[in-house]
Amino acid sequence: MILYLHGFRSSPQSHKATLMAHAMQERGLQDRWICPQLPASPYEAIKLCKQLVQQAQARTGVDLSDGLAVIGSSLGGYYANCLAEHWKCRAVVLNPAVHAARDLATQVGEHNMYHSDAPFVFLPEYVNELAEMATGRPADPSRYYLLAAKGDEVLDWREMADWYAGSHGHILEGGDHGLTGFEHWLPEVLNFALGSTPTDPIPKI
Repeated sequence: MILYLHGFRSSPQSHKATLMAHAMQERGLQDRWICPQLPASPYEAIKLCKQLVQQAQARTGVDLSDGLAVIGSSLGGYYANCLAEHWKCRAVVLNPAVHAARDLATQVGEHNMYHSDAPFVFLPEYVNELAEMATGRPADPSRYYLLAAKGDEVLDWREMADWYAGSHGHILEGGDHGLTGFEHWLPEVLNFALGSTPTDPIPKI
């Protein structure tokens, strides 16, 4: 079972989420795919994720430590880290926010969603929620897969590489925050999320 978490201002209609949903459908695993629209409040986002996974667990009987993977992009990567430490499950983080409270403090105010132009407000208290849910570095980096682009124009790939040292995955030359060309890495990402470990650990920088 995969729980996919989009980034700030994004949605389940994002390019990466759409590609992964289609890939899961092609494998006949669409009933093991969860990709919610996340509330602006980090507290409410995490609460929703836990509710959805608990419902899926009750329906399928899946062992969360072995049968669940959380995939998150950008801010969703921060959420994925928090939830993976909570459930002790696998996680894939895609250009993840490592210090989310610091980085999102600059985003307090009114915004529009990328895929609908719907307005929403990111409140100052949401920054506090991000700080309060911080879990620290992964207790077991082998349960993580990092895909980070050196060309990320929003977040610092060095922080990602340092935070997730020892995890599986790749540090990409060039690229961008949205991970243009993600379809090239999708099979490997999906295989890891579904239980295989295809890559060597990322070395410390």
